[in-house]
Amino acid sequence: MRNFTIATRESRLALWQAEHVKALLEQQGASVTLLGMTTKGDQILDRSLSKVGGKGLFVKELEVALEEGRADLAVHSLKDVPMELPEGFDLACVMEREDPRDAWVSNRYASLLDLPQGAVVGTSSLRRTVLLHALRPDLRIEPLRGNLDTRLKKLDDGLYDGIVLAAAGLKRLELASRIRATFSPEQMLPAAGQGALGIEIRQGRADVAQALATLAHQPTWLAVAAERSVSRMMGGSCSMPLAAYATMDGTQLHIRAAWGDANGVLPLVTAEAHGVVTDHAAAVALGEQVARQLQDGVRAQTATGH
Repeated sequence: MRNFTIATRESRLALWQAEHVKALLEQQGASVTLLGMTTKGDQILDRSLSKVGGKGLFVKELEVALEEGRADLAVHSLKDVPMELPEGFDLACVMEREDPRDAWVSNRYASLLDLPQGAVVGTSSLRRTVLLHALRPDLRIEPLRGNLDTRLKKLDDGLYDGIVLAAAGLKRLELASRIRATFSPEQMLPAAGQGALGIEIRQGRADVAQALATLAHQPTWLAVAAERSVSRMMGGSCSMPLAAYATMDGTQLHIRAAWGDANGVLPLVTAEAHGVVTDHAAAVALGEQVARQLQDGVRAQTATGH
């Protein structure tokens, strides 16, 4: 009998994700326990992530548990995982993606287009802020931090006319009824890794990697590898308004990316590419190709000032 401990954040969504992986491992005959933890990202709610250390705030404590041997694997929302893992850690598994799109949630307005001029929309994502402004320049975008239930309560308390959340989280927690509309990727390009779960382990844990192998979904893994390589090459963090989304059709990978100006001065820069991808290296290379296109576009706009 293999015994594994999963390190997880204690938000309801994080616990759902960990329980999901636990059930799949138990189907293989493993014995699995959860180690719930509160991360700095969960504790600091009065400032945007970009100002207090970025996405790594959601994973650091879990990595310490892996390093100290208190846990064997950590389950993350992949979009919260920094593009470069610390030395000694591996992304051992990427699971099949849930809905990657952003969702419009509002008690009063069926869609973004229905909002009156100057309406208040909640999000703390710079990517969503830039893309929302591209769709509706007249809106007031206000910060919105906290776990899923906290964000929904703030909406229900009347602090916002509507909020934008990841569709995947709402669906996983059986809150899909709160979704009034979903944004197509053409309207609002998702974040790198959005909707996918990633499992992190210490390097050298072949036993854990072997147990996770059957949980991996190769088309999702290749798509998110391309997305994350765009973000990595752009210096991606939550302080940069960056979107990257890839889809696989057989061996054909199509990737689109968008960069926005956090100050709202320069227009969106977009790029896309497609090609045959059958392994991780090819996915990364295609993502880097798109990142170079974005960098060229950003340079051109910065040089001309528009």
